Amino acid sequence: MRGSRPKRRVAALGSAGALVTATLIAGAVAAPTANANAAGGHGQDRQARGTAIAAARAAKAGIDWQDCPADWNLAKPIQCGYVTVPLDYAKPYGKQIKLAVDRIGNTGTKAERQGALIYNPGGPGGSGLRFPARVTNKNAVWANAAKAYDFVGFDPRGVGKSTPISCVDPQEFVKAPKADPVPDSEADKLAQRKLAREYAEGCQERSGWMLPHMTTPNTARDLDVIRAALGEKKLNFLGVSYGTYLGAVYGTLFPGHVRRMVVDSVVNPSREKIWYQANLDQDVAFEGRWKDWQDWVAKNDATYHLGTTRAAVQAKWLELRATAKKNPIGGVVGPAELISFFQSAPYYDSAWAPTAAVFSKYVAGDTQALVDAAAPDLSDTAGNAASENGNAVYTAVECADAKWPTSWRKWDRDNTRLHQDHPFMTWANAWMNLPCATWPAKQQTPVNVKTGKGLPGVLIIQSERDAATPYEGAVELHKRFKGSRLITEKDAGSHGVTGLVNPCINPRVDSYLLTGELDAADVTCAPHATPKP
Repeated sequence: MRGSRPKRRVAALGSAGALVTATLIAGAVAAPTANANAAGGHGQDRQARGTAIAAARAAKAGIDWQDCPADWNLAKPIQCGYVTVPLDYAKPYGKQIKLAVDRIGNTGTKAERQGALIYNPGGPGGSGLRFPARVTNKNAVWANAAKAYDFVGFDPRGVGKSTPISCVDPQEFVKAPKADPVPDSEADKLAQRKLAREYAEGCQERSGWMLPHMTTPNTARDLDVIRAALGEKKLNFLGVSYGTYLGAVYGTLFPGHVRRMVVDSVVNPSREKIWYQANLDQDVAFEGRWKDWQDWVAKNDATYHLGTTRAAVQAKWLELRATAKKNPIGGVVGPAELISFFQSAPYYDSAWAPTAAVFSKYVAGDTQALVDAAAPDLSDTAGNAASENGNAVYTAVECADAKWPTSWRKWDRDNTRLHQDHPFMTWANAWMNLPCATWPAKQQTPVNVKTGKGLPGVLIIQSERDAATPYEGAVELHKRFKGSRLITEKDAGSHGVTGLVNPCINPRVDSYLLTGELDAADVTCAPHATPKP
């Protein structure tokens, strides 16, 4: 399942068809000093040295800032540019790729400026280029930080405008209806396994030259080169969802280069979790948050008329699912498309009311609202290309970051068992990740995330009932990063906490970014306001 932006999910279509989202995890190893002997044979030493060479080059070159291309949809005064990085950090003078970056200057005085704040929204596969728009859109939650910082976004390697990768024709990728992710037979499982294998082969055919280098540690190295290109001595970083894993790996590889780091909705950085187990953990958490949403819908039965109890709402969902399986709604919305649409409710509280409204209209006899919401739009070729690219990057990074089980028996046993009590997401998530079982490129050992010399206090923020990145991930990173502080949003579960209005959390984020100060102890905050029907 893919962890995504706090406001709007990026739906991703797994090879096997379920449009699902997935949370990431990967690994890194503490980097030796940049002057380690390049011939030392240790890949890590060579990569550390390569990063230092690339960063020095980028610092000298800087970034040629220009008005953004019209089709990037980033209005002035946001500026855009490129940073050049090595494809393979062990070969810093070898093939180079370009990464797209953008920025908006701090809104305060010269004296108030504290440098650049770089953002990653998650994925893997999410674009960060919308980040400076928080300033042009006058986002009140970020107004104080914007006074002190230039807001800098980037597309990670393989994403969007940064040497994008692809695994399948985008129009084919979005076609609907897909097969029901929940298998009825061994034949169904075989068909999904074939799709997953073909998807992995498609990645190799279309983007094979990039696949071995699509790792979280390489994106962390890219981040260090971007830091240098910006003329920044140290990094100020805000990472959400998968962005927290990117931050954790960066903090491990470059502890002395971190100035301030905020991580929000945390991927569990344990090597044992990255990525196979992390995705199984998600299935459990999604079921819990799905129930939270159903409880809310039941409480607001006067508005939605979907039942006054969770069980009644669930019965309506199962009825909808069965109808769509037998005869896809509008010819295009089957169970896979339903999961893709409905999963936004367990992801984000902001989706609670819109999702319930569409469901309510359907039950009242208006099927068009559901078709409009859940079916692909084949005329939106740019949006479809972005979806396909996001899914390709998600798959490439998760598959390359860690060694995945290759035994189908293991996948079958684990997902069959989980599905019994957590049916909402389990099989859809399994098929989305299954290409990793037959991945054609080298798979790494995850970085051992830990505190290194010079790492400052990191601010960790997590809602207690997050579906995409379960709470234990924040606790694990907190243990590994000495001197970090954990803010827990109790009785809440929206993915991406820092974008929401919460008077207990927002001032603490501002205070940390503006002064570097953390609370003397961990903090538990009351939840943000419950969505209104």
